[in-house]
Amino acid sequence: MSSVETMREIYLDNSATTRCFPEVAERMSRIYLEDYGNPSSMHHKGVESEKYVREARRTLAGILKAGERDIVFTSCGTEADNMAILGGAEAACRRGKHLITTQIEHPAVLEAMRHLEKQGYEVTYLPVDGLGLVDPEAVAAAVREDTILVSVMHTNNEIGAVQPVAEIGRRIKEKNPKTLFHVDAVQGFGKAQILPKRMKIDLLSASGHKIHAPKGIGLLYIAPGVRVLPLLYGGGQQGGLRSGTENVAGIAGMALAARMLYKDLEGDNARLAAMRDHLRSGLTEIENVTVNGPAGQENAAPETAAPHILSVTVPGVRAEVLLHALEDRGIYVSSGSACSSNHPHPSDTLQAIGASRDALDSTVRLSLSVMNTEEEMEEAVQAFRDLVPQLRRFTRH
Repeated sequence: MSSVETMREIYLDNSATTRCFPEVAERMSRIYLEDYGNPSSMHHKGVESEKYVREARRTLAGILKAGERDIVFTSCGTEADNMAILGGAEAACRRGKHLITTQIEHPAVLEAMRHLEKQGYEVTYLPVDGLGLVDPEAVAAAVREDTILVSVMHTNNEIGAVQPVAEIGRRIKEKNPKTLFHVDAVQGFGKAQILPKRMKIDLLSASGHKIHAPKGIGLLYIAPGVRVLPLLYGGGQQGGLRSGTENVAGIAGMALAARMLYKDLEGDNARLAAMRDHLRSGLTEIENVTVNGPAGQENAAPETAAPHILSVTVPGVRAEVLLHALEDRGIYVSSGSACSSNHPHPSDTLQAIGASRDALDSTVRLSLSVMNTEEEMEEAVQAFRDLVPQLRRFTRH
């Protein structure tokens, strides 16, 4: 038995995925084993299954202050992003072929945009400042008569920069009311109160496995009157927008997890921010260690920093080496976006905020959840204090 198996684990990679709430796993288990009917079936088993879907849609719509018909369930956040961008662009292409996004978006957005460029669309990629924030004025300035869609993420998955989406939405609609505003809220949903109607958001993506629900479930909010063409064709489920038998267990699990997180959002966020600041304070006491994004700046507006993400640069130590050294102590962190780990390349986000070449290879991400504790933060800080000097000496030799 390895040392990792016998020691307590400290999981600090919650932006990659989270552990399911036990209550979520219990509900899903019941659905898998007892209420397993197809929600499209007309017999009792199907009717019982459909009740779970309706209840989940009602719960999630309530959190977003949206209509139940505005929620479309998908297989993940990536599918929701693709449906919003590809389906939204295809539905609106007669009005124009210009789209806008930022340089620090998730690959699910950037790759969809690059695909559209190959189809003859024009995409403007807006820069961000040193904190990873896009200027709402720059967004508005880029909007044209033929701009059909703007996509800006709510919370950056690497450095935790929270974009001023309400201000961006207002500026977009002032410039061109017909332009659709898509927000990738995969990292923000469950950590922030996001109200699409108030924020002028037309399309919003979220994912279950970032909020203590299972992998394989997500959602797309589509504002009333907004037209999006489907990516999947078949049996016409969900009003024809997303054919395929619904993932009833995942849908029910996502709704329950969301309800649990939004029960005391303010209190949970305060505790997450306190743990994040504990980490920041302890880690930056180590020689030359710095924190990227708004969480690393004492004078940054609190609302611009996600409470659960800390991007840490450790000069003189390769991120992969540090990651595995921490893993040997039962501490799990990330060396970047898990979604691009199979195709490693320098971080688009770190490059966009002006990080040095060395920093690109020496940065790790610590991401927290409501399951973490202050005691774990202190243990993680101590592990960094022990390991970083050792690894730096090893690197020099």
